[in-house]
Amino acid sequence: MFTLAEVASLNDIQPTYRILKPWWDVFMDYLAVVMLMVAIFAGTMQLTKDQVVCLPVLQSAVNSKASPSISENADVTPGFETTTDQDKGMAMRTVSFESAPTITPDIPLSRTTYSQLQSTVSNQEPKNEKQDSSGRKTNLDYQQYIFINQMCYHLALPWYSKYFPYLALIHTIILMVSSNFWFKYPKTCSKIEHFVSILGKCFESPWTTKALSETACEDSEENKQRLTGAQSLPKHVSTSSDEGSPSASTPMITKTGFKFSAEKPVIEVPSMTILDKKDGEQAKALFEKVRKFRAHVEDSDLIYKLYVVQTVIKTVKFIFILCYTANFVNEISFEHNCKPKVEHLTGYKEFECTHNMAYMLKKLLISYISLICVYGFVCLYTLFWLFRIPLKEYSFEKVREESSFSDIPDVKNDFAFLLHMVDQYDQLYSKRFGVFLSEVSENKLREISLNHEWTFEKLRQHVSRNAQDKQELHLFMLSGVPDAVFDLTDLDVLKLELIPEAKIPAKISQMTNLQELHLCHCPAKVEQTAFSFLRDNLRCLHVKFTDVAEIPAWVYLLKNLRELYLIGNLNSENNKMIGLESLRELRHLKILHVKSNLTKVPTNITDVAPHLTKLVIHNDGTKLLVLNSLKKMMNVAELELQNCELERIPHAIFSLSNLQDLDLKSNSIRTIEEVISFQHLKRLTCLKLWHNKIVNIPSSITHVKNLESLYLSNNKLESLPVAVFSLQKLRCLDVSYNSIAAIPMEIGLLQNLQHLHITGNKVDILPKQLFKCVKLRTLSLGQNCITSIPDKIGQLVQLTHLELKGNCLDRLPAMLGQCRLLRKSGLVVEDHLFDTLPSEVKEVLNQDTNITFANGI
Repeated sequence: MFTLAEVASLNDIQPTYRILKPWWDVFMDYLAVVMLMVAIFAGTMQLTKDQVVCLPVLQSAVNSKASPSISENADVTPGFETTTDQDKGMAMRTVSFESAPTITPDIPLSRTTYSQLQSTVSNQEPKNEKQDSSGRKTNLDYQQYIFINQMCYHLALPWYSKYFPYLALIHTIILMVSSNFWFKYPKTCSKIEHFVSILGKCFESPWTTKALSETACEDSEENKQRLTGAQSLPKHVSTSSDEGSPSASTPMITKTGFKFSAEKPVIEVPSMTILDKKDGEQAKALFEKVRKFRAHVEDSDLIYKLYVVQTVIKTVKFIFILCYTANFVNEISFEHNCKPKVEHLTGYKEFECTHNMAYMLKKLLISYISLICVYGFVCLYTLFWLFRIPLKEYSFEKVREESSFSDIPDVKNDFAFLLHMVDQYDQLYSKRFGVFLSEVSENKLREISLNHEWTFEKLRQHVSRNAQDKQELHLFMLSGVPDAVFDLTDLDVLKLELIPEAKIPAKISQMTNLQELHLCHCPAKVEQTAFSFLRDNLRCLHVKFTDVAEIPAWVYLLKNLRELYLIGNLNSENNKMIGLESLRELRHLKILHVKSNLTKVPTNITDVAPHLTKLVIHNDGTKLLVLNSLKKMMNVAELELQNCELERIPHAIFSLSNLQDLDLKSNSIRTIEEVISFQHLKRLTCLKLWHNKIVNIPSSITHVKNLESLYLSNNKLESLPVAVFSLQKLRCLDVSYNSIAAIPMEIGLLQNLQHLHITGNKVDILPKQLFKCVKLRTLSLGQNCITSIPDKIGQLVQLTHLELKGNCLDRLPAMLGQCRLLRKSGLVVEDHLFDTLPSEVKEVLNQDTNITFANGI
C-alpha cells in the first residue's frame, strides 16, 4: 500500500508555478488531497479488519423433527463417518451459549470473538458438563467458520464494497495527474518554465519600479514645465508656425508616452531613474528575452488547448464517478446471504453473513460523493471561465491607461492565455510585465543607461579637429544621442552614425556654433523647438541611407540650408523626385550632392535650380540617360557627373552659361568632339575628363580660351596636339597615365603653367622649351623613360615639387640647387640618385628655413 506522502507527491509542482494556479486549481488540489486521504483510510481499514462473519442458516422446526438431533441421531452428518462421545461434547461446546439466540447483525463475530469463545468454553467445561447447554447448536468447528467466511467474502459481498477504497484511490490519482499535466508535458512545460522565469525577473527588476515611478511623476513635471516653458525658451529660436513648419506626416516627437513635447524644454531625468550599470544591463537583457519569448509563444495555442482538454477530462471523470457511485451506494449493507455449495464439507447450504466495515464504508462513501460533487462544480466553473471570454486575446488597455505606456501591444494565443492565468493570481504581475513589452520603456531605459555612460567629460574627450579646423564629434552605433552632447555649445560638426533611435531635443538650441550635421543610417526625430533651431541655423546636412524612406521628412523644410549631401539607394522605381519629397522649401540651397544609382536627373531638382550653384551626381556605375533637367540650372557653376556611364559629353551642359567647373570623371567617354560647344561657356575655367577612354584631343579645344585647368589623366592619349598649348590661361595640365611618347616643343607657350603632370607615360626626352615655363611649381615626370634632366631645370626658381622616380636616370643635375624653393621633401627620387648631387646642393635641399614667397605665388 502507498503511503500518503508518496501518493501526494503526484500533486507537487514547483513553487514558482503557483502564479499560474488560479483559485479553482488550488481548491481542487486540496479536494484531491482530502479524497486521497479518504481512499487511503478506507483501504487501511479494510486491510486491518476482518472482512465478513457468517453463520449457517438452520432448518425450520418441521424439518428439524425429521432430522436427527445431536443426542438422539445415530447417523453422522455428511462428511463424518463416526462420532464418539468426545466428538459430541466438542460439537456441543463449540457455539452453544446462553446468549446465542439474541445475536444480531449489529454484533459481528470477529476472529477474536472466536478465540475468546473457545477459551471461555474450555474454562467453563466442568461447569457446562453439569448444566444443560442452551441455544441452537451447530456441527461446525472454528476452522470451518474461517473457511466459510473466506468463501462468502468473494461470493456474497458486492464488488463495490470490496473495491471502493482502491477505486477512490485510482480516481483521485487520475484527477491529480489531470490537474498538473500541462506543467509536465514537454512541449508546454518548457514554455511555462521560461515564462515564469521571465515574469519573476520582470516583477523584481529595479527598472520596472523606476519606469513606473517615472511615469507617475511625469505628469506633475510636465505641468510645472508648461507654466514656465514658454519663458525659458532661447530668444533666437523661432516657435511660431510659419510656412516652414512640418506637416502632420513629419516625424516630430509628440507628447505621447515618454516622447518629448514641442511646447516644453527637455525635462531633466530625475535622480531616481539613474540605474547602476548592472541593473541596466539586466533590464536590457530582459527586453530581449521578452521579445524572443513573445515571438516563440504567440504563434501557437497549445498550452490553452491542453488546459481545456485536461479540464474536460476532469469534468467527464466527475460525471462518471458520480453516476456509478450513486448507483452502488445502497449496496453497502450488513446483511448478505451466501450459498457457497460446500454442503458436503459443512452440512449447511446457506449462510447469513455480516460485513464488519459496512457502516464505516458507507459513511466514507457518502463523504467521497460529497467531495466529488464539489470538485465537479469547480470543474464546471472552470469550463465556464475558459469559454466565457476569449482567453487567446489579451489587452493591456488598463495598463496603458494607468502607466502612460501607450505603445504596449496586445498579445494573443498562448502568451495571452498565460497572462490571463497570471491575472487570477495577481494583476500586478501583468502590469509590471507590460513595461517590458513597451518600446517606449525600452528606449527610455537605453536613454538613461546611455546618459549614465556618456557623460560630458567623456564626450569632450571624443571631440576632435577636422580638416577644416572645426570641432567635430562623431558618435557611432549608440542606442541614442546622449543628453550631454547638447551641452557641447562650441561644437561645429556633429556626426551621428548607425543610431536608429536618435532623437534631437530642444536642448540643441544651446549649440549656437553648430552648422553641420551628419546623419548616417540615422533617421533622427526632432522636437518642434529643435526643428525651429535647425531650420534657422543649420547650413550643411549629410544624409546617408539604405532606403529613401529613411530620410527624415523635416530635412526638406530646412529653409536656410546651404549644402545637402544625399548618399543612398535611389533606383529607377523611386525616381519620381528621386524618391524624395519636394526640395521647394530649400530656398537657400547652393550645393546638392547626390550619390546614388539614378537613371535620370530628377525633374523635381528644378525646384532648387534657380539658386543652385553646385550639383554633384555620383552614380555608382548606373547609366544616366536623361539629362534635360540640367538646362534649367542656369546658375550652376560647378557640375560633377561621375561614374554615370556617359559615352559623350551631354548636350544639356552647353546651356549652362554660368558653368565654371565641369567634372566628368570615371565615365565611358571615347571622343570629345563636342568640346567646340564649350566656346559658349565663357566662364568655364576647369575641365576634368579624367578616368575615361579618350583617344585624342580635338583641335577645337582652342576655342575654350578661358580654360585654366585641364585634367585628362587615365585615358588612352598617345600624343598632345599643338592646340592645347594655345590655351594661354592654362595653369594646370594633367595628362598622367596615358601613352604619350613626347612633349611638344610648343609647351613653352604656356607661360602661366604652374602644375604639369605627365606621370606614367612613355616620355624619354624633355624639350628645352619646357623650362621656359618659369612659373612651374609642380612638375611630375615619374614612371617615364627619361634618361637625363637638362641643366636648364635651374630656371624653374618657383619649383616646390619635382617627381622623377621611376625613370632611367643615372644622376641628377647640380643646377637643382638654383631651385631655391625646392626641398628634399618635395623631391621624389631614388635615394641613390640623390647621393649623386654635390654636397652643397644637398645642404640647400636639406634646409628647413622659412622662405618668403614672392607676391602672387
